[in-house]
Amino acid sequence: MRIIALLNRGGGTLRTTDLDALEAHLREAMRVGGHTIELGYIEGEEVGRELEAAAGSPDHDAVLAGGGDGTISAAAAALMGSGKTLLVLPAGTMNLFARALGLPMDLHKAVDALAKGVARDVDIATADGRPFVHQFSVGLHARMVLMRSRLEYASRLGKMLASLRAAFAALAKPSTIEAELVMGETVVRARTPGIGISNNLFGDGPLPIAEKPDGGLLGIYIFRTARRLEIALLFVAMMLGRWKEIETVDIHQSEEVVLRVRSRRRNQTCVIDGELVPASNETRLRIHPKALRVVVPADNDR
Repeated sequence: MRIIALLNRGGGTLRTTDLDALEAHLREAMRVGGHTIELGYIEGEEVGRELEAAAGSPDHDAVLAGGGDGTISAAAAALMGSGKTLLVLPAGTMNLFARALGLPMDLHKAVDALAKGVARDVDIATADGRPFVHQFSVGLHARMVLMRSRLEYASRLGKMLASLRAAFAALAKPSTIEAELVMGETVVRARTPGIGISNNLFGDGPLPIAEKPDGGLLGIYIFRTARRLEIALLFVAMMLGRWKEIETVDIHQSEEVVLRVRSRRRNQTCVIDGELVPASNETRLRIHPKALRVVVPADNDR
């Protein structure tokens, strides 16, 4: 493949990585794997613009994106339906999409896996046309992300601690939204603290990772309680990988869902792949089966 690699210097792991050593390893691994590579660095507001330019370049047929979930989401959005291939280098805090693809979390091991990997078509979802690879959420999660954004942190550990503080703050004063979800002929109405809609159903385990990246169905999660204790128990169950056993979570699957939300909050927000964005009263979410080509480890070509 003719690869252009764009590494986000602001990615959590890259900020503390020997970039010269990583670049040398990346070039050599790709050479041995039979690929050509052009490498550059991106940061801040230029990330989305540079990824879109790389996706549209006739000089390359693949884009390697190095960074956190936000960077990878932007790269996937740029490449969706293009026929070009995305290589994911996990350099963020959680790296949820990279985990779903079976990639190692160590940067050098991930480079080796990508150099020897195979192409595979996986699903990508959209919210009112905006692509996402992991999750859309409203309610509790959006409040947590908003609270975390007001806290200062300068490292991966700092971000995790800030997330924990934000979770406790949100739990201290839970609120609810009124929601209606239309899934084909099924209509669900709920007063809920939060709703999550994922690009394929999450598997078991302590991290919310798609069990099958090409399953072809959105995972839809509706929390049915606003009681602090029950929400806290849900968080504990999630960390233990047993959240599916909690009766206060309704789980649905659908190719498409229309979500209508009413909230007492004046400026309603949602989270798309970890990014806090303004939310509308009605959002149409769809899954696009096998609309994104990625590279996965050769032994994970399920």
